[in-house]
Amino acid sequence: MKIRQKIMCSSVAAAMAVLSAPAWAQVKPSDEIEVVKVTAQKRKEDPAKVAMSITAVTGAQLQAEHVNDFTDLTRVVPNISFTAASGNGGAGPGTENIEIRGISSTAGAATVGIYLGDVSITVGNVYTMGTVEPKFFDIDRVEVLRGPQATLYGASSMGGTIKFVPNEPDLKEREFSTYGELSNTKGGSGNYAANMVANFPLIPDELALRIGVQAQHTGGYINQVDGDGNHLASNINKLSDQEMRVALKWKPIRSVTVTPSVYYQKVDAKDIAAFNLDRPNYQAQKQVREPSKDTLLTPSVTVNWDLGAMDLTSATSYFERKFDRTQNGSAYNSYSLSTFLTSTDDGGKAPPELIEAIAGLPSAVYLNNQVRQVSQEFRLASRPYDAAVSPWTWLAGAYFSNQHTNIIENDPIFGVTDTFKRFGFDIADPDLLPDARPGQFPGDNSFAGAFHFREKQSSVFGEVNYYFTPTVHATVGARYLKADSTLDQRNGNYLAGAGNNSSASSSSKAFTPKYALTWEVNPTNTVYTSVAKGFRLGGNNIYVPPTTCAQDLEANGLSKGPDSYSADSLWSYEVGSKSRFLNNRLTVNADVFYVKWKNIQQGVYLPTCAYTYNANAGDATSKGFEFDIKAKPLPGLTLTASAGYVKAELSNDEGSRNGVVGAVAGAQVQGVPKYNAAFNATYNFAVFGDKSAFVMGGMQWVGASKGSLNPAQTDYERPAYHTADFSAGMAFDRYNVSVFVKNAFDNDTVIQHPQVASIVQGYRLAPRSIGVSVAAKF
Repeated sequence: MKIRQKIMCSSVAAAMAVLSAPAWAQVKPSDEIEVVKVTAQKRKEDPAKVAMSITAVTGAQLQAEHVNDFTDLTRVVPNISFTAASGNGGAGPGTENIEIRGISSTAGAATVGIYLGDVSITVGNVYTMGTVEPKFFDIDRVEVLRGPQATLYGASSMGGTIKFVPNEPDLKEREFSTYGELSNTKGGSGNYAANMVANFPLIPDELALRIGVQAQHTGGYINQVDGDGNHLASNINKLSDQEMRVALKWKPIRSVTVTPSVYYQKVDAKDIAAFNLDRPNYQAQKQVREPSKDTLLTPSVTVNWDLGAMDLTSATSYFERKFDRTQNGSAYNSYSLSTFLTSTDDGGKAPPELIEAIAGLPSAVYLNNQVRQVSQEFRLASRPYDAAVSPWTWLAGAYFSNQHTNIIENDPIFGVTDTFKRFGFDIADPDLLPDARPGQFPGDNSFAGAFHFREKQSSVFGEVNYYFTPTVHATVGARYLKADSTLDQRNGNYLAGAGNNSSASSSSKAFTPKYALTWEVNPTNTVYTSVAKGFRLGGNNIYVPPTTCAQDLEANGLSKGPDSYSADSLWSYEVGSKSRFLNNRLTVNADVFYVKWKNIQQGVYLPTCAYTYNANAGDATSKGFEFDIKAKPLPGLTLTASAGYVKAELSNDEGSRNGVVGAVAGAQVQGVPKYNAAFNATYNFAVFGDKSAFVMGGMQWVGASKGSLNPAQTDYERPAYHTADFSAGMAFDRYNVSVFVKNAFDNDTVIQHPQVASIVQGYRLAPRSIGVSVAAKF
């Protein structure tokens, strides 16, 4: 097995609603700043009254700002970063990893929980799979919850949680909306997007259907060349995706609502977005293309039952992800095999010409990944606080999940058997190829592996609020979790060494409390403080062959790869305030935080044999602040400004003693910019009498970061960079037309140097794109 490791972080502080959607229609823009209700605490409420740092961005705002994916979102939300590839896998869709507040790790379990409605779609950092990335389609809002959310959202929400909240069917109003977008990328090919959503009240006030479909195409801008620089293919990193969502809302009686839904998504990428640094800009030298297909299916049923004194919620869900991808393995499969041959010039049996021919053969890594999960959550929640009824509010629940992850890998070296024959040799000759024997290259396959992970979780959780006065209340919450993990693995063929067929299991238990105190100083000003624990499950490592990887393991002081790695955990301390002034024409949100992270899970990449194992890299601290200011100083004008600072550093040398190079006290946690800032301005105005129009502009800055703990790695130093986006538009009756430019100044800074299949490559922002969009609602 070869886990590819590459980290890319792009975190920009921004306002709570830094995406200021233009006030379309022929309606006078409100002088007040929009308040977006959230369900961060499993009930809908004003975020200003919640004792945590939250960003809520509406679907309308995402569309208005042309925010298309996770990478765009991280540039407009405070203190989120993303890793463009998990493992040594290249900057491709489906490989990204999300981090919040410097809690950055591409090994082991995820550090951020991902939810689609009430469905947990969180997956671990296994092989080259990254975070599941739902498209921003038919979304009511995206909620970003910063800080540990283990009490209500469980393990892997130690850095925070991101919730994609879809639009619900409307029992009253019939609606049809459509959206289309065309643009072109500088130096590349065209882009388009189109979607349609319809809402039908089948039985007014009782049954409604909502159905939507979407198709998108993103053009590429990287060209494939051969070893001599000859052009082979243009714009290879283009991708297409399709989405469909169907949801019903049934209200058989006034107190019961049943909402079944299904979401389907398919992303078809023709190649990754990395290029060779020793070639002219945006050229990728590769013998084998690296396409992928990533499909997501999430059917679910949510039942809400108003019991009078309390509400009962049941969320039953299934989610399946299939992620099939190809990697160019020529640099390490073919080259690694050639290094086992000893030249006749050095007393061996292999002529130099044979060694050179083997090293030059094309090789692929075929990865077939599948994740399946069934989950069930039950919740009971009291009514909202009412001083005349009780000083207590509460929520209690239970959660169960069963997740299976299956991975199949095959690494053919095309033509390897015939190449040995062409030079008059037998590929199974142990005097030529050490430890070789017949049957180790079936169909030219140099490595075959099958891995099955199973993780079962069960937990009980709850939160209690006690109101000392109507304006001061304390929160105490806790979750108790039990988990069992197993790994069954089989691998063989020559590059697997002696091969391995084994099973391993582990169990984890965790108690994750939370404490908070909230004071509503007055109806428009709230201060709070909170203390919360976060937790990640430990796990079992995939086998590392001691023969193939002996040199790398010895360099780390090991004779074999570790069988397992331990759980890690953290404590987070936060103080913040949320204020609204001037009749809600000015909002100021600010907080400071301090995190103590213990026993960090990190991946250890073995550069010669290209294997990876997980280890615990000691402890770290992360401290910083974030603030956002949003103002409407003049009718129609909205200004937002925000900034953040994170200092995330290792606090001891334990990771270095465990074989993680560079994991020493004071080392900066990889992938975490020290600072970030953003500014946005939107002006809505009237034209031609009663027509509304807008202009919008935004700038984001991202500070320098470290892409690796090892100072010798090319990706160790990542530069600071900035980007800018502008748009303008007008409404015509039911139609809204806008023009936009993303990365307006075409910043082409290479913001990281990922190691893709043992080759150091470059990754940048997508080049400038200019386009037009049309939206309509009927």
